[in-house]
Amino acid sequence: MQGRLSAWLVKHGLVHRSLGFDYQGIETLQIKPEDWHSIAVILYVYGYNYLRSQCAYDVAPGGLLASVYHLTRIQYGVDQPEEVCIKVFAPRRNPRIPSVFWIWKSADFQERESYDMLGISYDNHPRLKRILMPESWIGWPLRKDYIAPNFYEIQDAH
Repeated sequence: MQGRLSAWLVKHGLVHRSLGFDYQGIETLQIKPEDWHSIAVILYVYGYNYLRSQCAYDVAPGGLLASVYHLTRIQYGVDQPEEVCIKVFAPRRNPRIPSVFWIWKSADFQERESYDMLGISYDNHPRLKRILMPESWIGWPLRKDYIAPNFYEIQDAH
């Protein structure tokens, strides 16, 4: 099922895949990593001026990683703003997605957290480094194939 934004993207020759609608009726689109930056700029110009949230998840053990963007079109005098969910899938071996920091500044910490937890590299991000885990941490804790290092509690050391 194709939504209004998907139809507009098709009309203008922009490559994407419609994933339908979520339970709230928000249109969900899949964009390839190599197309994401140009489509993000187009969406901003089209009116999606607010990045409500960005998150990432591991689709399946050994499978793809996904970076998810929830965009809102905020306009003066509109009670119900238009929203869209964009999913960008990246291969697990070398997950690279263009950063949208220079379009929506609120992507800063959110992309850093996705990098820290899942290892997705956001190209052209100005400060892409760990934000929650120590810099010396090895691995990506939210990947489904992550094996936690052997830790022991201080009280168990006695």
